[in-house]
Amino acid sequence: MKDMAGVFKSLRRSDFRVLTGIEVGMKYHEWVPVEELPGFANMDAVDIEDSLGFLLKNKLIRMNRAQYTGYSLYFDGYDMLALNTLSARGSVTALGDVAGVGKESVVYEAKSGSIDVIIKFHREGTASFRNVRRKRGHIEERRHFSWIYAARLAASREYRALKTLYPDVAVPEPVDHNRHAVVMAIAGGTRLISARLDEPDWFLGEILRQVSGAYAKGIIHADLSEYNIFVSPGGISIIDWPQYIGRDHPNADELLHRDIKNILDFFERKYGIKRDPAEVLKQITGSAGQGGE
Repeated sequence: MKDMAGVFKSLRRSDFRVLTGIEVGMKYHEWVPVEELPGFANMDAVDIEDSLGFLLKNKLIRMNRAQYTGYSLYFDGYDMLALNTLSARGSVTALGDVAGVGKESVVYEAKSGSIDVIIKFHREGTASFRNVRRKRGHIEERRHFSWIYAARLAASREYRALKTLYPDVAVPEPVDHNRHAVVMAIAGGTRLISARLDEPDWFLGEILRQVSGAYAKGIIHADLSEYNIFVSPGGISIIDWPQYIGRDHPNADELLHRDIKNILDFFERKYGIKRDPAEVLKQITGSAGQGGE
């Protein structure tokens, strides 16, 4: 969205009620029938019709007339609902520019009081449901889910991981979350993939120490790479935790080994540093078993 703050400020209370009504209706329908919207939004049909036109014009919702007239949210409309709640709580007091766009998220700069933060809006449902189901082991058991569910679950999981790890593990400080959005502190520095390290041995050791610290708390990243680690003179920060698994997961050792190998392969390619992934895995799992990091 080019002017997220501007659109947010233009929304009326009735518009938020209609967006919420469509959100509720999408628990039961792919396309929420217009006849059922008054019940979901607790509004008169005439008032709903006025809001629908405004929301369609701003591309916050979409309409389908294939079999009946129905409505569903765009991600931008869902963003408005999350932002409205976060703003009401005081977790977000100002909104800035887009800081980054990935395959499964959009990140905005923001303020929480006087503190610089980011808002990460999850977009897991952008891919086909089949691909989301294949990639996200924690939703394989659900026979039916919407993109709302996929994105909301990813945000909830990421926030839970950050709350568990911070401040003992080098992750961004979690501030708040609602629906598919997570507010967190900014991960300072440069992505590992783009950095040129003067002391690569130290940074590799620090990354592995943080992986070990997360494992000691029962958490494995399960998608770790040079793309989701930030490095700075003060240390590192590991981001992107929605795919994390618990230490008791049946594939825990396999996925921890993959995380370790991803990082070791990167440091070997770029800096010529060689370490044995199996040995590092043994050190991390053995240390946790002895009650240390």
